[in-house]
Amino acid sequence: MSTTLTIRDETASGSAIHEFPLQFPTERITVRELIRERVYQEVEDYNRREPEYFRGLVQPTDAEQTLNGFRIRKARQIDWKTQFDKAIDAFGRNGFFILIDDKQAESLDEEVVIKHGTQVSFVKLMPLVGG
Repeated sequence: MSTTLTIRDETASGSAIHEFPLQFPTERITVRELIRERVYQEVEDYNRREPEYFRGLVQPTDAEQTLNGFRIRKARQIDWKTQFDKAIDAFGRNGFFILIDDKQAESLDEEVVIKHGTQVSFVKLMPLVGG
């Protein structure tokens, strides 16, 4: 029985930026599997449609960050495994954090039980400008 989660990207103040569904084959997953499926799906969607902007968790190589997402300088396919590795690294460096039912996920191996109404938010932290 597959289970669907609604994923939200949020600002640090809690404003929703983007929302989309993700499907999982079981209701028990790890945070690592959550990140993997999210990255895999967003890269596959981008590669299939090749829009002007990539709206993903982490910035692809040779892409420019804009208000609309990451603009790929030269049209190309993005490798989901490279993006997944970058996302795992960013999670470890606190580049973003994940809230599951308003509780922060602490480790990649933490188990998540998907129930009806489970809320998952990815909160990207923006670096401060200035010195």
